Amino acid sequence: MAQPQLGVLLPTRERAIAGTWDVAPLLDFAREAEAAGYDSLWVGDSLLARPRLDALLALASVAAVTSRITLGTACLVPALRHPVIGASLITSLDHAIGRRFELAVGSGFPIPAVRAEFAAAGVPFESRFGRCDDTVRLWRQSWGSREPGADPSWRGRYWQVDGLDRLAPAATPAGPRIWYAGGDTPRVVARVAALYDGWLPFLPSATAYRAGWQRIEELVAANGRPAGAVFPGMYATIAVHPDRNNARDQLEEYVQAYYGYPLEVTSTVQAFCAGTVEECAAFLAEYVQAGARHLVIRIGSLRPSISLPELHDALRLML
Repeated sequence: MAQPQLGVLLPTRERAIAGTWDVAPLLDFAREAEAAGYDSLWVGDSLLARPRLDALLALASVAAVTSRITLGTACLVPALRHPVIGASLITSLDHAIGRRFELAVGSGFPIPAVRAEFAAAGVPFESRFGRCDDTVRLWRQSWGSREPGADPSWRGRYWQVDGLDRLAPAATPAGPRIWYAGGDTPRVVARVAALYDGWLPFLPSATAYRAGWQRIEELVAANGRPAGAVFPGMYATIAVHPDRNNARDQLEEYVQAYYGYPLEVTSTVQAFCAGTVEECAAFLAEYVQAGARHLVIRIGSLRPSISLPELHDALRLML
């Protein structure tokens, strides 16, 4: 089995937790991640629920100081932006990043803070799944609207838009690859298999991951899409320290600051591991064995005890 690709999350939320909004440390992080050999660098998105710098602007900033590393969102919430504005922003970013750009999207997690975020943006929370899919379809329509015979209008469930061919064209013919960051429910895996180019869940067990991925592959074939139409990724949070108890304490502090919930609650729905680098690598390897081919790592510590290069090199050796 080929070694999985390895990505890392840009710490925009962590900087906000620390009370600083300076971009320079994020640019340094991006440079270090690229120099260390990571395949990808990702950035999260939130307005009020988990405040941070804007995901797309952050990616534009790090695009200017990197040249090799893939840059992506993990994940963007399309419903929080009008789809035409989103199409313009993403097209612009596609030109800034080019073939290094990966776009993972999500619908929003059903907790009070996210519901309030949707309300503040004037978006009905109950329609978030349909709005996400409708937005993605509109984006793709806009990216192909200049092709001969293409329809420059969109008639969807939530929006009706004309003149999409007046937007800037995408840098690549079909635009960036679009992943869906969701779980393993029947509804989610069906949407991934029908519409998306990648799957980026944060499932708390490799067993659940394996079952979800196998079902997606079955549905991809049933939908008449070619084998490999959906790429399997995995998003996981790890806290590394030689002392397992210390690592656990760091992760608890991190999760409380990031979400406002204890680790025992968040770990029921997300993939977390705290321990030595060997233990964290073994945890991630279970997902690779279950089918994941691109791992996106979030460093679950506000004061990491291992450097980016050290973590990269250790995981490369063990995965």
